[in-house]
Amino acid sequence: MSQYAKELEVAQLAVQRAAILTKRVFHEKAKGTVSKDDKSPVTIGDFGAQALIISALKANFPEDEIVAEEEADRLRGDPQLQDTIWELVRSTGLDDPAAERLLGGALADKAAMLDVLDMGKSQGGARGRIWAIDPIDGTKGFLRGGQYAVCLGLMVDGDVKVGVLGCPNLPVDDAAPLTADMGAEGQTDDEGRGVLFSAVLGQGAASRPLGTGALVEPRKRIAMRPIEEMAGATFCESVESGHSNQGESAQIAQRLSITNPSVRMDSQAKYGSIARGAGDIYLRLPTSKTYQEKIWDHAAGDLIVREAGGQVTDTLGRRLDFSKGRTLAENKGVVAAPAAVHGQVLKVVREVLKL
Repeated sequence: MSQYAKELEVAQLAVQRAAILTKRVFHEKAKGTVSKDDKSPVTIGDFGAQALIISALKANFPEDEIVAEEEADRLRGDPQLQDTIWELVRSTGLDDPAAERLLGGALADKAAMLDVLDMGKSQGGARGRIWAIDPIDGTKGFLRGGQYAVCLGLMVDGDVKVGVLGCPNLPVDDAAPLTADMGAEGQTDDEGRGVLFSAVLGQGAASRPLGTGALVEPRKRIAMRPIEEMAGATFCESVESGHSNQGESAQIAQRLSITNPSVRMDSQAKYGSIARGAGDIYLRLPTSKTYQEKIWDHAAGDLIVREAGGQVTDTLGRRLDFSKGRTLAENKGVVAAPAAVHGQVLKVVREVLKL
C-alpha cells in the first residue's frame, strides 16, 4: 500500500458521509441558522457533518489531534437544536456496510455527539499529526443552493500530506468549464453533480463522483490546464467582497489581459475547480491588515492544486504555512495558478497591491 493509503480512504469516506448529511439538511430541514461571534451563519449541517468526520477520525486514528471550526458550547444550552442535529447524525450513514464499519459506526448518544464535537479544539502547530476540518466551507453558498465544500486535510509536522474536498454542487464532469453563474443559486445536487477531490503529497490529485456508499470508481487523475494565452484564462474569487478585494482583482485581470469575467463562488470549490482545469487562477486578496486566514479554509485545497501541477502562495510569494497554529499567521492572501504562469500572475498582484 502507498503511504497514507488508509488516511486517504478514511478521509474520503468520512467526507462523503458528511456530504450526505449536508444534502439532507438542505433538502429536508429548515436551515436552522444561529449566529457566531463573527455574525456569519452556522447551520445544523455544520455541527452534524463535523460530528460525523471527527468520529470517523477518532475511530481510526485515536492519537491524532484535530483542528475544527465548530464547538459544542452553543449547543449545550439549546436542547431542541441538539435533538435536530442528533437525529441527523444518528440516521446518516453510508449504504455500504463495509465502508460504514471502517468509519467506526454510529455515535452512542447525544452526549457522545457533543463530546466528539469538542475534540476539534487542538491549537495546531508544527509537530505531530493534525487534521483540519471545515464541515461546511461556504455556509452562505450552502444556504442559497450555491457552491460549498466539506473539507478535510491531514498535516504532519506542519506539512499537508492528505487533502479531500467534497463538493456536492459542482459538476462531476472534470471537463465542464466554469461559468459566471456557477456560484449562483440553483446549483444544487441534481443528476451529474457532486464531486470528491483528493490528493496525497507526491502522489498527484484525483477526482471521482460523490457517492452514497463505497468510493465510486474509477478515480481519475486531474491536472491544471496549460495557459497558452492569458487572455483566455478564467480566474475565480470569493462571492463575498469582505473575503477578497474584488476591485483589485479586476485590476489584476485587466493587467494580465484576461477578458473572461471572473467566476465568483464560495468555498474551496474554487481550489478544486482550477485543479482540474475548469478554471485557471484563484485570487484571494486581503481586505484587512489584521485578518488571518484559518487553516481549515485552505489546507486541502492548497495540496490538491499543488499536486495537480499548480503553485499556491500568498501575495508576497510565500508558501502557505500551516505550522503556526489555527491560522495562517505568516501569510497574507492567496494566489493559486498553474506553476508555469504563477510567477507572472504574482508579479502583477504585487504591482497592483503595491507590495
